[in-house]
Amino acid sequence: MPAIDSEYLAIDRKERARTPSLEVSTRSVKERICDFEDVVIPMTPEQAQMEAARCVHCPDPAPCVEACPAHNDIPSAMWLIEQGEFLEAAKIYRQTSSMPAVCGRVCPQEQLCQGSCTHQKSFEPVMTGPLEAFVTDYERQTVGVEIEVGESTGKKVAIVGAGPAGMACAEQLIQDGHAVTIFDAKPAPGGLMTYGIPNFKLPKDVVFNRWCELQSAGVEFVPETYIGKDKSIDDLLSDGYQAVFVGVGVGVDAPLEAPGDDLPGVMQATEFLIRCSLEDKMLLPADMRGRPDVGEKVAVIGGGDTASDCLRSALRLGAKEITCLYRRTEREMPGGLHDRQLAREEGAIYQFLTQPVRFIPGEDGRLAEIECLRMELGAPDDSGRRRPVPIEGSEFIVEADTAVLALGYWPDPVLGDNTPDLDTHKWGLIVADWETGATSRPGVFAGGDGVTGPDLVVTAMVAGRKSAAAIDEYLNGSK
Repeated sequence: MPAIDSEYLAIDRKERARTPSLEVSTRSVKERICDFEDVVIPMTPEQAQMEAARCVHCPDPAPCVEACPAHNDIPSAMWLIEQGEFLEAAKIYRQTSSMPAVCGRVCPQEQLCQGSCTHQKSFEPVMTGPLEAFVTDYERQTVGVEIEVGESTGKKVAIVGAGPAGMACAEQLIQDGHAVTIFDAKPAPGGLMTYGIPNFKLPKDVVFNRWCELQSAGVEFVPETYIGKDKSIDDLLSDGYQAVFVGVGVGVDAPLEAPGDDLPGVMQATEFLIRCSLEDKMLLPADMRGRPDVGEKVAVIGGGDTASDCLRSALRLGAKEITCLYRRTEREMPGGLHDRQLAREEGAIYQFLTQPVRFIPGEDGRLAEIECLRMELGAPDDSGRRRPVPIEGSEFIVEADTAVLALGYWPDPVLGDNTPDLDTHKWGLIVADWETGATSRPGVFAGGDGVTGPDLVVTAMVAGRKSAAAIDEYLNGSK
């Protein structure tokens, strides 16, 4: 068992809560912007114990558990980490989460478990996410992770989409004894985790380790198969699959629809991040291989986590001047504060209340300038956020060699359009029961961003687990 200062443990628990958090250590800015490697320096066992010992173990229902979409038993995990029982703590997380090593890294903890910590009122909250990642990494490195396989039922399930929802659904179904095959349009599994979240934020080894565990348990993967075009849901059912889970996410970039948005040098966030995501070109779609040449000046348009990922990726591609253009103020930004802090540390500049209205080419026909308008906030819109209103006569120019449009995502309507009797709404989102994932088609279930719209890895993972339980009941003859 790792050693921890006995004098520290002897301090009254409430007094320990007052000790400063160790915070997350990161590599120096000078070093980390030169590569796409993980920016976080892993905790030592002693640091993990000391941080976990700051938890005061709130009575049920603990705010952190209530705020976690997976309802991880965080207080119990903190107690075990404090005692140095890291493997037991990892087991706690795996009871409710199919990918704790991922969620511990990419969940916006400041908005969820960590942000609900009772320390938030007076002291620094406990670093719940990094501790979750620490113990699950420790488990894999010391004893390995193995998915138990249930006794075969003879039933087959097809999963459409190898992202967090699909992988979580597969993990649960294979434990129930069902044969599982995952179909995905991309060459490699992982979905958003592989092709959307940069390596410096979520190392690809973390995703591929989870995939290797699923493969070892018997999950099959069929890559580069676009369900809705190459094969239909009906084809899968005709092929002998008794149930289908759809976890396709939302992969269509929201457009800006401004003059010049088709100029060379204007890129959508999806293509930009995919081309930055993997060293092995064979794992990239054939039309998106090779990192983009962004020039010296890059403008990223948008305010979510995708915008932060694009800003930080552009810095690593060698851009000298990186600017985020956002039409509201920072207060209205949907992305996580921590990612913005890292982006600022690395050199990103933010221009708020700024709306691009036209992309202007240079003599070579490529993007050279972006015409923008200053904005002011008016009355709230349907989302509850104050509506940005243009200020007349406020036009100004931002020089840019590359513009990346990170405006959010829409659902891909192809699967819904080519699946008879599958109810969809809002431009292609699948209508599904929130608790079971059941759709209007018997035997077809759905969950994740393709049902909710753009959301979190953890919410997609939870949806996949819920649907797996419902699919198991369906295959066993229950309604």
